[in-house]
Amino acid sequence: MKVIDQTLLEKVIIERSRTSHKGDYGRLLLLGGTYPYGGAIIMAALAAVKSGAGLVTVGTDRENIPALHSHLPEAMAFSLQDQQLLKEQLKKAEVVLLGPGLRDDTFGEDLVKQVFASLKKNQILIVDGGALTILARTSLSFPSNQLILTPHQKEWEKLSGIAIEKQNEDTTASALTSFPQGIILVEKGPTTRIWQVGQSDFYQLQVGGPYQATGGMGDTLAGMIAGFVGQFRQSSLYERVAVATHLHSAIAQELSQENYVVLPTEISSHLPEIMKKISQKGT
Repeated sequence: MKVIDQTLLEKVIIERSRTSHKGDYGRLLLLGGTYPYGGAIIMAALAAVKSGAGLVTVGTDRENIPALHSHLPEAMAFSLQDQQLLKEQLKKAEVVLLGPGLRDDTFGEDLVKQVFASLKKNQILIVDGGALTILARTSLSFPSNQLILTPHQKEWEKLSGIAIEKQNEDTTASALTSFPQGIILVEKGPTTRIWQVGQSDFYQLQVGGPYQATGGMGDTLAGMIAGFVGQFRQSSLYERVAVATHLHSAIAQELSQENYVVLPTEISSHLPEIMKKISQKGT
């Protein structure tokens, strides 16, 4: 078991080059938030933008776009029903986050299949929320690319067949032997573990707690992971995912000293300040 320490944080979160531009910090496409789960994709988009993503585009229900823009004018948005725009955006994206607030219905399933089929080798895909449920019940094969899965305990049960009470490091390690090499798993729970298939060791969080048990927490984490993997390319994909996951809980832990419950949007609003401190320590 590996612990995420200050050295790793400073390795990943580095100061920006003076000559860089938004194209250097990730072109992200976030897909989800179908009725009645519109807030999920808004929280994911907030986290992605606040963690420093260069360009964030959101595909969601058309009715959800005014709400998204009122929270986050920095993100572009289009209707998921617009096939032409969806195809264009899928081609352009470097990182695709699929599933926060995606309803498990025929439309959702068709979207998951389309994204899986259209992915190119150099694109990074994060599968979260409703897309994990759809993935678990359909016989879709994993796209052969850089894939990150972010299940909570119930979603991991559906994906792996391991009952929640039997989930531990041994059963997960065993289940992952049948997954393709290189896939990254963020196994969320009271003790969150981050795995990469093919590596015997894993990262385990030493931060976080029950003050995070509130709706939208996972959507915010997924958005942070998307934001981190779109930038910080001087470190490995596995390290970027581990640091994003750690920071999500570390900020929550800090806020919990004065708050009974920590709201996901509060974590996002503290991100730029905390990331600035880490980047200055590493110089």
